[in-house]
Amino acid sequence: MRLLVTGGAGFIGSNFIRHMLKKYPEYGVVNFDLLTYAGNTANLADVANDSRYVFVKGDVADEAMVATVIKKHGITHIINFAAETHVDRSIQDSAPFIHTNVVGVNSLLQVAKNNGGLRFHHVSTDEVFGSLGSTDKAFNEKTPYDPKSPYSASKAAGDHLVRAFFNTYNLPVTISNCSNNYGPYQFPEKIHGLFITNLLAGKPVPIYGDGLQIRDWLHVQDHCEALDLILHQGKAGETYCVGGNTEKTNLEIARTILQLLGKDDSMVEHVTDRPGHDRRYSIDSSKIKRELGWAPRVSFEEGTKQTVEWYKNNQDWWKKLKV
Repeated sequence: MRLLVTGGAGFIGSNFIRHMLKKYPEYGVVNFDLLTYAGNTANLADVANDSRYVFVKGDVADEAMVATVIKKHGITHIINFAAETHVDRSIQDSAPFIHTNVVGVNSLLQVAKNNGGLRFHHVSTDEVFGSLGSTDKAFNEKTPYDPKSPYSASKAAGDHLVRAFFNTYNLPVTISNCSNNYGPYQFPEKIHGLFITNLLAGKPVPIYGDGLQIRDWLHVQDHCEALDLILHQGKAGETYCVGGNTEKTNLEIARTILQLLGKDDSMVEHVTDRPGHDRRYSIDSSKIKRELGWAPRVSFEEGTKQTVEWYKNNQDWWKKLKV
């Protein structure tokens, strides 16, 4: 396998590249990333000199450049992590989200189609499904799309394009919609990284509104293992929902991290809620478990403990990124 990983310098992409290089000594990986604010070559410093790994700086919306890279490196598979992902940033300015999450996806699909029908996997989010009430059933592959933010709307558009290329051109595609990820190398504007790094710096943790928004939490290593399975065994045209089976409120996240760092609730600061804030996400992963044998292995407690230790031990990494 010669794998093009778009957005591979980001949080999930970098963890995935490390996972693939470690597990498959015979594989080659090209990391194609524009290095916007959340892309960081330091995320893969430990593999930078690996002969099987190549980094190329580029924009996924640049169809000609993507095509050149694919031909030069003999790419056989594409996995697309490239995305603008932060909801708050999409509320401030939606244009970069349309560029990367819609135009960029279309560009990648066109190149995959025009180069012999390359295997294409698209990494998406549970946010395309909208928001759940406290007693609603978890999202699954049949849940209607109902995006609530410019970010989730742009990701929904990308998903629809991927399916359209399967139905129109028979391109061998798969999609995964995952729940919230956490773990090492996550940009410190996301909740785990933000809370941990704030507390390590002696700053309070900001909680939107009442803090009772619920998310399903998935450790990034479990997610990488799911993507590995989908890439190798997933059925063309299919979607797989990937969740951690761990629903937690934002307040529970904060208190778990506070306890691990020996802090108390005095370090919690409630702030004005974001516009259109989804109340709850939950993922039903029964399809990928049934068809591909995947299930999350890292418990929330152990995963959060490991994540806290990683940020404590890698302060040079995150201090450069904190605004």
